[in-house]
Amino acid sequence: MRRIPLPLWLVSVCLYVFLYAPIVVVIVYSFNASRYGGPWRGFTTAWYPSLFDNADKLQAAKNTFILAFVSTGLATVVGTMLGYGLSRYRFPGKKLFSFLMYIPVVIPDIVMAVAMLMFYALVREHLGLFSLGMTTMVLSHVTFQIPFVAIVVRSRLVGMDPAIEEAAHDLGASSWQTFWHVTFPAIAPAVVAGAMLAFTLSLDDFVVSFFTTGPGSTTLPILIYSSVKRGITPDINALSTLIVLVSILGTVAVMLLQRPRRTSGESS
Repeated sequence: MRRIPLPLWLVSVCLYVFLYAPIVVVIVYSFNASRYGGPWRGFTTAWYPSLFDNADKLQAAKNTFILAFVSTGLATVVGTMLGYGLSRYRFPGKKLFSFLMYIPVVIPDIVMAVAMLMFYALVREHLGLFSLGMTTMVLSHVTFQIPFVAIVVRSRLVGMDPAIEEAAHDLGASSWQTFWHVTFPAIAPAVVAGAMLAFTLSLDDFVVSFFTTGPGSTTLPILIYSSVKRGITPDINALSTLIVLVSILGTVAVMLLQRPRRTSGESS
């Protein structure tokens, strides 16, 4: 195995330091004893228990997880159906539809947020629906989560031999029985991976949530942004650290679920 050249190694180290040093600083200063941040005044873990005594932060955390779980559940169902349909069926405009599916993935968050806000404003003006709040936030999150779930599920289906499903049909299974007893167990890891990816994206989202939120639906990223405008304090660092930790756990879980499983024959 060839050794990594020294210049490439140095560039890689500098890149990782540039990417992760700010996160490390936030985590370290969440243990700062200084009440108003700034210079290091000693080590303490008092800011973490204090988070559970703050009603605003607890309500924001509740809103964040309700938003993440509800939007993830909806996006997982619709995204799985979309990925399955694009992989297993032919219909007019399939290539165009596949291309359009990637737009929410590559479009800047600010553009999507403004577009969703304008859409809700028009619908409310003409139909009297969609007051800004948890409902609009859930629908907005589902909109950008669906493509991620569909892409993961579709990639799993590409590697699955359609002859297995055809054999189930030949043995008398209906389309639903074939999907539930043959297809779904094979794509279950991809479905779970897509769901966890969607959950992580919803948990970390700020821009779309900020533009589509309403009274009583403040999430943790929005609360942190509002608090930072008055100054960065250790409790904000502690809250940010917990969000980073949950995001890391979700990302690691997705990576583990996407790893190919070794069969008994391969292990032997």
